[in-house]
Amino acid sequence: MNDATLSGLISPEALAERLGDSNLVILDIRSSVDGGGKAAYEAGHVPGAVHTNYVADGWRAKVGNAPGMLPPLDHLARLVGELGIKPHDDVVIVPAGISATDFAAAARVYWTLKLVGHGQQAILDGGFKAWSADPGRPVETGSSAPNPATPYPVVVQQRLRSTADATLVASRSRLATLVDARSPSYFEGREKAAEATRAGHIPGALSRDYAEAFDLATGRLKPVRDLSALFAAVPNGPAISYCNTGHTAALNWFVLSEVLGRDEVSLYDGSMTDWTQDPERQVATAG
Repeated sequence: MNDATLSGLISPEALAERLGDSNLVILDIRSSVDGGGKAAYEAGHVPGAVHTNYVADGWRAKVGNAPGMLPPLDHLARLVGELGIKPHDDVVIVPAGISATDFAAAARVYWTLKLVGHGQQAILDGGFKAWSADPGRPVETGSSAPNPATPYPVVVQQRLRSTADATLVASRSRLATLVDARSPSYFEGREKAAEATRAGHIPGALSRDYAEAFDLATGRLKPVRDLSALFAAVPNGPAISYCNTGHTAALNWFVLSEVLGRDEVSLYDGSMTDWTQDPERQVATAG
């Protein structure tokens, strides 16, 4: 583990062996929306974990009427640095482990760290729920203060992000597969996000509901063989994952890129709330 790049998922057992490592930073991302926020963190967390609120701390930014956009890079540099993350640290992201949307938050943080150039991060498989399921594993209460570092030296990995313009080119040319992470009711246009101006999906997109990748009974992603079957209809080659606000699509991005090992998978952080702001960008519906 110490000699290899940390990426994808890490098991509670493997994390337990790393506790106390000088280059390990554990981020507990529970928010009031998913997992009880800082109160839940203070009631019990992985020893040494620092808390960052996925919703309140600015991991996403509202730009115009689109609420899930990539924040300014200087903000991300400060945020990552204030959490004590340095370029050669290993980062483990700990969600609550209770829902698909909770895991998607961890995936979005993972994607953001990778986009700013950090190379070693993993999501705790099963989140804090899985960690605390074994009474033999330690749980810490109260707060652990981060050891702030200087602002992170951002080196943007632009290939991980799709803009509205790049997504439009992909939609028209079919040079990349668009993967819609929302439930069928959104994909088909029977409902829409409040910030979106129109209902429906980007023309040519495939529907792959992100919730289908998550096992509620275990609080983990489904086994690789099930995930492979779920995404089998997505052809090899470039793919763009999107949803309403770039949140749930992060889970599909994580599965395709980090679990299934697909190349050239990007996330359209603006997603439908950004796409529909321009009336020239078409929207399709399906019954």
